[in-house]
Amino acid sequence: MDVEDIATNNKSSTLSLEQDQQKGTQNDDAGGLTSAHTIGHDSWLQVGLLLVTSFNCGWILSFSNLIMVPLGWKWGIMCLAVMGLYTAYANWLLAAFHVIGDLRFIRYRDLMGFVYGKNMYRITWTFQFLTLLLGNTGFILLGGKALKEINSEFNQSPLRLQYYIVITGAVYFLFSFFIPTISAMRNWLGASAVFTLSYIIMILIVSFKDGKSNVNKDYDIKGNEVSKVLGAFGAISAIIVSSTGGLLPEIQSTLRKPAVENMRKALYCQYTVGALFYYGVTIMGYWAYGSTVSAYLPDKLSGPRWINFLINAVVFLQSITSQNMFVSPIHEALDTKFLDISKDMHSGKNLKRLFLLRALFYSGNTLITAAFPFMGDFVNLLGSFLLIPLTFLFPSMVFIKVKGKAARPEKIACHCFNIIFSSSLTIATTISAVRLIVDNIRKYHLFTDA
Repeated sequence: MDVEDIATNNKSSTLSLEQDQQKGTQNDDAGGLTSAHTIGHDSWLQVGLLLVTSFNCGWILSFSNLIMVPLGWKWGIMCLAVMGLYTAYANWLLAAFHVIGDLRFIRYRDLMGFVYGKNMYRITWTFQFLTLLLGNTGFILLGGKALKEINSEFNQSPLRLQYYIVITGAVYFLFSFFIPTISAMRNWLGASAVFTLSYIIMILIVSFKDGKSNVNKDYDIKGNEVSKVLGAFGAISAIIVSSTGGLLPEIQSTLRKPAVENMRKALYCQYTVGALFYYGVTIMGYWAYGSTVSAYLPDKLSGPRWINFLINAVVFLQSITSQNMFVSPIHEALDTKFLDISKDMHSGKNLKRLFLLRALFYSGNTLITAAFPFMGDFVNLLGSFLLIPLTFLFPSMVFIKVKGKAARPEKIACHCFNIIFSSSLTIATTISAVRLIVDNIRKYHLFTDA
């Protein structure tokens, strides 16, 4: 269905192919778009747990280095607090536009297309696709790094990183094939929560022990003034990545009515319980190791060996469910386009297509990851050129268009300022991210054993 058709159809249907719904079941509130994935089925507790565990994936083990080292204590704590609140408000605002009138928008691009037309539809989908692709690249790197660290505990000459990247890509592929949608992950969230809590507790305990014994910690910010400023903007990008993913409408689409209220309840879970964990690990890692903290925190842990093995093993297992959530909009788009929606998702015909779709996607993404294994660069680029507009700029644009005539002038002024500020922030952080990528390209080569 074209974007323009949404505006002319106040009541349309969304088709779900999930096993727990009858084939052909229609949801009249689903925004006039057909989807191969479940719509309006999950509770806010389930989605809240999904957000808490997914945002506390192994990526947080790089945040001490990416956030605190360039900012130091004063600016680091201040930026964590301010950007965390800023991101929470932006997502709280975006959740309100999941329903406009009688229409429910189950995809971010559909919302932007309805409000601003086809060009904005294409821009939003491009930004989202690149964001999710880069994010999944980071997950494959994370899994490969964790597996290599496990092998390093028992072998002084571990295999090249690329072998572990391929293993990680294969595991992610299998999980996404057998658990193809966000709603289908419900039975795995308990295990994911246990894994998340386990590795965070172990990281905090060992880091605290190391910090107590390390009396010569250095918290100085290194580099000249230009590099310090660019590093600070890179750190802001990383903070944004720690708190948002650019796929809120897609996650919200799984919630049962009232979708706006339930999404905001889930967001409260993420920005309280969830933030407590990933901010805690970020601060503890910097306190324990100072400016020498590694880009992958377990590298600095003192041991014993079984602790390092266990942390990396749990990080790898936890990342399997987390990456499946963050890449789900790409899966949903491919499934909706290529699966036969007149048949059950688990029919023979659809299973063959699903297998091929997942295999092609993970093969390509794994190849890209193996060729460019620069984890920190992807985190910064993800949070700059792509994720800042999706998080801050676009919701204010929607507010002005949808609520502009009824809103008070000061609210309009605030959102206009937010558009200008987030646009400027996008430019500054993108320059910082590109500089970091260029520096690493000079140092590394394709398929480097990073």
